[in-house]
Amino acid sequence: MKIGRVFGWSFGVLALLLVLGGCAQPPEAERQAARGAMDAAVSGGADKYAFADLDAARKVWERAESQMEEKKYKEAKQSYIEAKAAFEKAGGAVEVGKKVASDQASAVLASIEAAWKKLGAKAKTLAKKMKNKKGAWVADSQAFRKGLAKAKEMIAADPAGAKPKLDELKAMVDKWDNILKKMAAAPAKSPAAKKAKKTATKKAKK
Repeated sequence: MKIGRVFGWSFGVLALLLVLGGCAQPPEAERQAARGAMDAAVSGGADKYAFADLDAARKVWERAESQMEEKKYKEAKQSYIEAKAAFEKAGGAVEVGKKVASDQASAVLASIEAAWKKLGAKAKTLAKKMKNKKGAWVADSQAFRKGLAKAKEMIAADPAGAKPKLDELKAMVDKWDNILKKMAAAPAKSPAAKKAKKTATKKAKK
């Protein structure tokens, strides 16, 4: 009986040690799973289109990493499981975020295009004053049309990446808006002034 009790006690201690030893193991499988979910979220565009969710997930990941350093493996395991779920949530939010960004970029592009059309109509009314700027206007009009087409392509593929092109087009609109405003404000030359200029030019040639 004593031998049985001793054997039973030894077996219980061994089992307890095995359990405790198992709990003391770093949760590498959970860590790798969470890292994989993080990489998938980032490569899917979560850093652009689901930043808030990604940031929240990274904080859970950092907590898990801190717990690993402190050898709090049980807590770290749970945190890695939570981090994996949070990264998956961020990855799932990308499409919605991308749609919102696309709608916003398209609205900005539409306002820029409308502003350029107004400038075109204004340029026609100032045709006589546009003589010195006509070449530049034609060149910028061609560049604007190409930029407009490029911006539409970029918005369809990567709306967040279209911002620099939208800023470029907006700068072109602002540039010509200022030029045309100055032209419109400049007083028109009277017939007498034009005649005097022609006379002065003829005398200078003689």
